[in-house]
Amino acid sequence: MASVQVPAARTERWVANFVARHGETALSVADGALVGAAQDGSRFTAHLPLGATYDGPAEPGAFAAAVLPPPVWGVLLVRKGGFAVARLHGDETVESKTGQRHVQGRTKAGGQSQQRFARRRDNQARQAYEAAADHAARILTGVGAVVAGGDRTAVEEVLDDPRLVHVRVHQPWLAVPDPRRAVLEQAVADASAARVEVHNA
Repeated sequence: MASVQVPAARTERWVANFVARHGETALSVADGALVGAAQDGSRFTAHLPLGATYDGPAEPGAFAAAVLPPPVWGVLLVRKGGFAVARLHGDETVESKTGQRHVQGRTKAGGQSQQRFARRRDNQARQAYEAAADHAARILTGVGAVVAGGDRTAVEEVLDDPRLVHVRVHQPWLAVPDPRRAVLEQAVADASAARVEVHNA
């Protein structure tokens, strides 16, 4: 199975290309998603952003029109080298913050120096996560639906903050490099696209 992000503007073309590759395709709506089953046994399941349920007609144009982010949502990206957090109203980013923190890489030294190095590295990572949690708690106040990405352990560390107990993480998980402004902008675009799971026969 492959999973791809398809923006609303490309959804109808994506379905047409699927039909061209796999033959006549029966479309249906099941479990809140648009489902396509092709003659050759291939199939796809297209989901709306951030866990929204699709209950419209089994028609690509109608589905594309429904590919909209919720009125209020957020993005949270965390890696050891930095973080990015954004609050969005529909397609518009109303507040965001990116930050970088230096966390030393691994060392080949052994013995006590390696232990000191590991403690220093852990302390740097913890300080980076605390900084990310401070900004996330401020920017994501009242935001329940969030798409996250980066390092899963790092994101979990940030979301363990009691101030972020209201946050619910939705698919897709975004695999991103160290968060910078451009990375955040691409993550917002990916998170607001349709998530299509493809099973090729």
